Amino acid sequence: MASATSDRSQLVVGTAPDSWGVWFAQDAHQVGWKQYLDEVALSGYVWTELGPQGFLPQDPAQLRDELGSRGLKVSGGTVFAGLHKGRDALDEAIAAFSREARLLSEVGSEFLIHLPEQYTDLHTGEATQGGELDREQWNSLISGTNELAKVIFEQFGVKLVFHPHADTHVDTQERILQFLADTDEQYVNLCLDTGHVAYCAGDNLEIIRQAPERITYVHLKFVDPAVRARVQAEGLSLAEAVPLGVMVEPPYGEPAVPPLLDALAGLDREIFTVLEQDLYPVAPQMPYGIQARAAGYLTGCGLGPFRRWPYSS
Repeated sequence: MASATSDRSQLVVGTAPDSWGVWFAQDAHQVGWKQYLDEVALSGYVWTELGPQGFLPQDPAQLRDELGSRGLKVSGGTVFAGLHKGRDALDEAIAAFSREARLLSEVGSEFLIHLPEQYTDLHTGEATQGGELDREQWNSLISGTNELAKVIFEQFGVKLVFHPHADTHVDTQERILQFLADTDEQYVNLCLDTGHVAYCAGDNLEIIRQAPERITYVHLKFVDPAVRARVQAEGLSLAEAVPLGVMVEPPYGEPAVPPLLDALAGLDREIFTVLEQDLYPVAPQMPYGIQARAAGYLTGCGLGPFRRWPYSS
């Protein structure tokens, strides 16, 4: 494990539409894409994710223009897939991920984040399928992820990073480590979402210790332990937990920020560390202030790049 003196300069900070409450391509409870990009730039960020597929412009030339006019770059994109459902789901995923990978390659990004399909509804929190996979479903998830990752890398040069997630079938520390053991390390690596790990009572530092070479992308996210305790006691879904404030800005919540950053710095390679805070639904005037504060905190932690006033590209 890294010491408190670890060099954090290789941790490249970005943000994501999730931190502005964006969960869907379009939704009345979300900020629009122009407001999002404007406020990301005003917060001083240089790097952003694309967010839900279809949220930002899908025409590569328009997207490049909109990003360039604000001095922004793309770290990665995200797509959901339910690969445990078998061949048809894999074929649908290959098509959707290929569209995203093509766009990412056009804007100079190399990471595509695979979000597994939730078994609870994103709006209501109601169960939409079982919370456990049988052996056949698990094997479909593993083989499908391997094939999907191989396709997008060989066709587009884009690297798949799998994102464990609350209310999905790869959520706990045990399941994460089993998933890594079963998948092909040549093509499949991990987007370590520190908040989802903490939400599911996992130990981020232990995952970093056990699977250092598989962690190639990170979502910095933090959990309020008091709200998490209520969620566990009442058996609430993630969609019900988020409006209660279960995800918080740093330095609040778990995991503790300095030990986490030092452990990641100890991997001794450049890694995107994208700040995320689940905020859906949220009033459109709220995210900017929260995320500007968070950007200031991370600047004080020695992370970057951030632009200073007057902002320039």
